[in-house]
Amino acid sequence: MGRTVELRADREGERLDLFVARRRPELSRSRVQRLIEQGLVTVEGRPARAGLRLERGRRVCLTVPPLEPLEPAPEAIPLSVMYEDEDLLVVDKPAGMTVHPGPGHSAHTLVNAVLARCPDLRGVGGQGRPGIVHRLDKDTSGLIIVARNELAHLSLSRQLKERRVEKGYLALVHGHVEPPEGVIEAPIGRDPRHRKRMAVVEGGREARTGYRLARYLDSYTLVEVTPHTGRTHQIRVHFAALGYPVVGDGVYGRPSPVLGRQFLHAFRLAFRHPRTGEALRLEAPLPADLRAALRRLAAG
Repeated sequence: MGRTVELRADREGERLDLFVARRRPELSRSRVQRLIEQGLVTVEGRPARAGLRLERGRRVCLTVPPLEPLEPAPEAIPLSVMYEDEDLLVVDKPAGMTVHPGPGHSAHTLVNAVLARCPDLRGVGGQGRPGIVHRLDKDTSGLIIVARNELAHLSLSRQLKERRVEKGYLALVHGHVEPPEGVIEAPIGRDPRHRKRMAVVEGGREARTGYRLARYLDSYTLVEVTPHTGRTHQIRVHFAALGYPVVGDGVYGRPSPVLGRQFLHAFRLAFRHPRTGEALRLEAPLPADLRAALRRLAAG
């Protein structure tokens, strides 16, 4: 679980992240900020923002979980590969698989599987997440790109940053979405009441999500979604904020009797090949559990 340390603010008006990093010099400021985002730093018993200005004498509690091994180990986990060449790999990730190792899941991740298939990936793009240029939530299925060398990693990372990678998702949401086509524009940041969740908040980061109706199913809507920005949980947060939570999303909506996970599938990716500049467009079919859920709903 990790150790918990209690500190007392000794400078008036100091930022919370700077105070913790100063008092615990063995922790980098970036790690302190991650701990704050995870709700592992409290002020007078309540989670707080990194930029909170402390009053002298305030009680700050810090829980530091043990570090996971830095070097992920290759594991012979079967992968559904949709495209592969010397520069990149595109995988149809199953729901339930975490993309890269982290606290509590140091094994059985996409990174472990890819390292077994491509041993030369180690070190590409940084330690701990070799070749990974973007991610999907654990319970979201679909397409994800893995760079096989630094040239590919730099090119693909740049395309993502410049919003030149087109991503398409299929999502089943509660209710009949109106209007049938549109763009959701609402800033996203940490939920001030639940620090492990995201929310539409004033002063959050810009977030834009395009969508269009695919079909209505009883009291549900199947939508094709195109996120124009890449905020954490963006699709789930935006549709929940409009009153149309993603089916099966237990964090921003509610569990579903028809599905054991969130109905969200990254079915399309379009980008430029990092070496040749060729336009690549890949699609992945709906996995069996999502197809079965649609059949049950269509049957009434």
